[in-house]
Amino acid sequence: VQLQASGGGLVQAGGSLRLSCVASGRTFREYGMGWFRQAPGKEREFVVAISRSTYYSDSVKGRFSISRVNAENTVYLQMNSLRPEDTAVYYCGAKSGVLVGHIVALRRVYDYWGQGTEVTVSS
Repeated sequence: VQLQASGGGLVQAGGSLRLSCVASGRTFREYGMGWFRQAPGKEREFVVAISRSTYYSDSVKGRFSISRVNAENTVYLQMNSLRPEDTAVYYCGAKSGVLVGHIVALRRVYDYWGQGTEVTVSS
């Protein structure tokens, strides 16, 4: 599986962006999908995931929304009310099989990663 993330850019605080992650292959619906982000000098951290349920980190709950269109092999991350602290490179990941709550935030459970798309939020 190859993942291609896009949609990043520069936005002012309070603005919105929508990230996309397109996957290759015919079995996209069988993968749990997640978004992580890595700010300069920090570890890559979990943001959101979608499988049979959706999962959000506390820092983005109520502002970000994940969705997927299996027919398009695409997962979306709608980011609203962006803050300067959301500035990071955003990566999509795919896990073969179901993602469940106690593992969604673990980088090691994801089998494939995209190349990342950069989001910069100015104050």
